[in-house]
Amino acid sequence: MTHTLPRLTTGITGLDTILGGGLVEGASYILQGHPGAGKTIFANQMAFASVTNGRKVLYVTLLAETHDRLFQALGTLDFFDRACLGTSISYISVFQTLKEEGLPAVVKLIRQEINRQGATLLVFDGLLNARDRGETDIDVKTFIAEVQSQAAFVGCSVLFLTSTRVAEDSPEHTMVDGVIDLHNELVGVRSVRRLQIRKSRGTAALGGHHQFEITSAGIVVYPRIEAVLATSSVIDQGSSDLIASGTEGLDAVMGGGLQDSSVTLVFGPSGCGKTSLGVNFLARASQSEPALHFGFYETPARLMSKARALGVDLNGPVSSGALKVIWSPMTENLLDKLGHRLLDEVRAQGTKRLLMDGLGGFERAAVYPPRLVEFFAALTNELRALGVTTIATWELRDLFGPTVTAPGSEISSLLDNLVMLRHVEINSRFKRTISVLKVRDRAYEPVIHEVGFGSNGMLIQQPLEPVSGAATGVAAPVEREH
Repeated sequence: MTHTLPRLTTGITGLDTILGGGLVEGASYILQGHPGAGKTIFANQMAFASVTNGRKVLYVTLLAETHDRLFQALGTLDFFDRACLGTSISYISVFQTLKEEGLPAVVKLIRQEINRQGATLLVFDGLLNARDRGETDIDVKTFIAEVQSQAAFVGCSVLFLTSTRVAEDSPEHTMVDGVIDLHNELVGVRSVRRLQIRKSRGTAALGGHHQFEITSAGIVVYPRIEAVLATSSVIDQGSSDLIASGTEGLDAVMGGGLQDSSVTLVFGPSGCGKTSLGVNFLARASQSEPALHFGFYETPARLMSKARALGVDLNGPVSSGALKVIWSPMTENLLDKLGHRLLDEVRAQGTKRLLMDGLGGFERAAVYPPRLVEFFAALTNELRALGVTTIATWELRDLFGPTVTAPGSEISSLLDNLVMLRHVEINSRFKRTISVLKVRDRAYEPVIHEVGFGSNGMLIQQPLEPVSGAATGVAAPVEREH
């Protein structure tokens, strides 16, 4: 029988998931990173979260100055509660003790304070200073071991903070149960914060880098989607039911409609009707089929205005709560933040119809683009398992061209249906066209059709006149044999 270790929740959104439930109670951890990486906020956020769970915290620093400036900075964060100071959380400085009496005296003082406060969490801010005071590695090991033993004796967890990254075989790393790295680095011209669990004794943690940000609520961590959802959170039941696309004529071309819990990619150049097709899909929202628009390009107001211009009513579904519109501006985004926000909303709403308007928004948010295939694989698998029928749009760069390239062969293979929209120039006239290129496990009509707009938005019209090269956007009439 597998033994489950008792956990200490960190109070940091997303981190407990990465740690497999939180820190192990009574264990010791090193939190390291360069100045400005977020160590102090991390430690204090965890300290105040522990207080809300009925614990006592001892926060020991090697600062020469008072803690007033620390409290001033923490006062800008939501989790800070000045009423807890001196009661549930005690802050003490051991700078003078270390300077005048050395490491053994610091250990003695910490032992006394742990017992006096009844602390169940010890934060020691300044491990680097203590390391510099030790003459040999044995001194450092002895100091850490004594602090750990004193804390473990009363069931107290320990978090050591250090403002530098040290070698993995350093005395500090070998003595503790876990090591957490915080990074703040420049990628191009933007700053990106990342967290990594470098060591996790007695528990399986999600490896690799995980993005985080510092907000007024403190640190928020976004576990990598492909790591936390390596397998779907629920069992994918599958379905053979067909869902109406909302676009007149499209269901017939696709063999009856969109398969329930499928993912359809609609791609083409700007202005060819991708969002219009998506608007028709959203207009079918109801209380039994809640819908979500998750887009990057158009504000909710502009989306509603566009729908009205097409003769499609989105105000009704929005007013009734059957449709929700989420806009993420195409500025600085975090890939996993977007993924988690989308899935959280889908679960909260019970979404059945989803329009992801602009997969390019996810692509632009990827600091490391090669992981996009794994990201989309995990995201689409989870959406299918949750019973969501999804339409996603992808913009092609070229309005016209001699070749047509699908949006990433590996990404395309993850999708159930592929639909291409294009502008086609025939005899100095532009026509919008639609082509169904793939429908998984079902027959469909492989004929290029013209696209028009009626009183209820986009509709599929008659097949395109016989031409060659329509898929490239530059068509030539087919010469008929006499």
